[in-house]
Amino acid sequence: MSGARLERVAVALDTDDRDTFSRWCSLFGRRVGVLKVGPRVVLRWGRTAVEEAVGTGAEVFLDFKFHDIPSAVAGAVGAARELGVSYLTVHAGGGRRMMEAAVEAAGDEVRVLGITVLTHLAPEDLEEMDLPGRAADRVLAWASAAQQAGCAGVVCSPLELASLRRRLGPELLLVSPGIRFSDSAGDDQRRVATPSAALRSGADLMVIGRPLTRAADPEAALAALAAAGA
Repeated sequence: MSGARLERVAVALDTDDRDTFSRWCSLFGRRVGVLKVGPRVVLRWGRTAVEEAVGTGAEVFLDFKFHDIPSAVAGAVGAARELGVSYLTVHAGGGRRMMEAAVEAAGDEVRVLGITVLTHLAPEDLEEMDLPGRAADRVLAWASAAQQAGCAGVVCSPLELASLRRRLGPELLLVSPGIRFSDSAGDDQRRVATPSAALRSGADLMVIGRPLTRAADPEAALAALAAAGA
């Protein structure tokens, strides 16, 4: 596989098979800017999996969505910092003080991202959770709180990107999962968009899992992302 590194792509390395994880690290670690590692991988193979991802030369995004009391989150962030990761996530629903504790513990080494409203949640889900109102309004409120707490960026669906960029300015990193190569997700992601639409709306980093890791031709999928401007 050849070509320039796609700096605006983070590949989600979600698998239960260690050989597959290693193959994905080798395959995508040379081609994209970021590899995303979550609890599914770390709980199976521990810090060695994170170290393998870091060793590819790509930046690593540790996606644990920490959500606890401030002291507990600060301790977890401090432990994550020792792994050499570049990004990690905390849930903005934990509040400003929790996010401030995470940012302080991260120091200058790790960029803290505030999770807003997960991309599988639709209006009826929010209503069931007694969180009425539009998802976009809640995303803006939580993203604003994350920015005020000093987070480097936020994670939101592609549908909220343009509004957040307009309201919160150019400096805040906007990270978007829910990226699909067609307008229909066909899986548990519900608030989705194509790569080109997400980039036009202001995404700094697109998190992409199954459309790349399960692609029949990953090289063609990467070429399509390059053509979209990633």
